[in-house]
Amino acid sequence: MHQILAYIRYWFHAVNDHSLHSPFLFEFYQKVIKRDSTSVQIEIEQLRKRMLSSHQILDINDLGAGSRKTKSNKRSIRQIARHASTPPRFSQLLFKLIQQHQPTSIVELGTSLGLNTLYLSRANKNANIFTFEGSEAIAQQALNNFEEQKASNITLIQGNIDDTLTTFLAKTNEIDFVYIDANHRYEATTNYFQQFLPKLHPDSIVVIDDIHWSKEMNLAWTEIKRQKEVTISIDLYEAGILFFKTVFPKTDLILKY
Repeated sequence: MHQILAYIRYWFHAVNDHSLHSPFLFEFYQKVIKRDSTSVQIEIEQLRKRMLSSHQILDINDLGAGSRKTKSNKRSIRQIARHASTPPRFSQLLFKLIQQHQPTSIVELGTSLGLNTLYLSRANKNANIFTFEGSEAIAQQALNNFEEQKASNITLIQGNIDDTLTTFLAKTNEIDFVYIDANHRYEATTNYFQQFLPKLHPDSIVVIDDIHWSKEMNLAWTEIKRQKEVTISIDLYEAGILFFKTVFPKTDLILKY
């Protein structure tokens, strides 16, 4: 019910390109949201098809909010590909966003099978991609996929993200792009954002997945976008995008996607 109400509010309040007076936002809408998905990566989608047909069983140590589809710690690769991987359409949007802004330091929380990570990798082959995965079995499958696709600019960090992220950030200066798709709980999501905040700069971009997945995630999104460092927040329903450009006034938008 919560998701249905959020979806109704989203479509009722969403605006289109004709309502965007800022040149920055108009360009974002035209070149990222509305641009045809020429970013489809055939090799990655072929890999996705194989993952969707694989009955191989993995033992999952799920440290996040878990799956809505099953409570079992044993899941087939096809289940993970179907229910826990970023959908192609949204991976294509992230691809366009990275192509448009060319970040060179990219962090992804929640590797899953690495299909979305490969899109991030292909969007800017000169970028360094750091992706975090809690489950050892899923991480190993993702590494196999990276090796098969010859993605040499990806570093996978396996372990409890609550621990590994702290260690990583202590050794990191600035981060250009963050995609948060890990523990779908209020406390975890807001904590991740607060940890990233000192490493962000005016040209950084943060994308938070599943902002209306639950009341907790909706609350996390509402709190995060109100932070004073956030100047532009964009609700696409499926996810939220944050910009930190100091030259812009505080702007909160719901865009049709």
